[in-house]
Amino acid sequence: MESFTSILGVKFYTGEMPGLLELTAKGGLIVVPSAPVLGDLQRDDAHRRALEQADFAITDSGLMVLLWLLIRRQRLPRISGLRYLRALVDEPNFRRPGATFWIMPSDTEMKANLEWLNANGNPVRPESCYVAPFYPKGELRDEKLLAAIEAAKPSYVVICVGGGVQERLGHYLRSHLSIRPAIICTGAAIAFLSGGQVSISPLSDRIMIGWLLRTISNPRVFLPRYVKAARLIRLLYRYGGNSVKNP
Repeated sequence: MESFTSILGVKFYTGEMPGLLELTAKGGLIVVPSAPVLGDLQRDDAHRRALEQADFAITDSGLMVLLWLLIRRQRLPRISGLRYLRALVDEPNFRRPGATFWIMPSDTEMKANLEWLNANGNPVRPESCYVAPFYPKGELRDEKLLAAIEAAKPSYVVICVGGGVQERLGHYLRSHLSIRPAIICTGAAIAFLSGGQVSISPLSDRIMIGWLLRTISNPRVFLPRYVKAARLIRLLYRYGGNSVKNP
């Protein structure tokens, strides 16, 4: 039976991995919000709407899971974006030629990611990728990307750009595509596998120290980001399962 919990107005999947993969295969927008992304919900209406209107989110944020246990006395199973992506790339349907379309943050990262995917049994060609431009804040549009996905007709669209952007981009695609692929916002998860970011082992991911390894590897970039995640504490205490939308 499918299991969901509303947190800050966002519908989180709280089941196990097999059920998550089955749901994914049905299509729709699947978001993977980190603690810093959730902490910004009250500061960006377009971002908040994208998360609230997603088909569901997964419990990537270890901080959110721990806070929910402390505040609500409810234990949530955690499925990180990295663990989710590892499971997806092993799925036979995901591995089919032409089944996936990838939105990459740069040409350099696209090259590294394609090398890793093809070396690990996922035949993805450059034609099935799109390098995202810079997207401004607020509602966004990308008709070139929309046309590319319509032409490719993939079963899965994987968005590998940063949090706060990928959710709005996924919302735009889900709202405007004539087809219904699974639109998966796993952000930098593939970079942990392809070498673009510090490697995070399954054990490190399970004990929730991925954030620490990233901070040690590049403190100038990640320390401010994770300090900002402290906003999530106030939001969870004040709003719990309800939307943070200002009245």
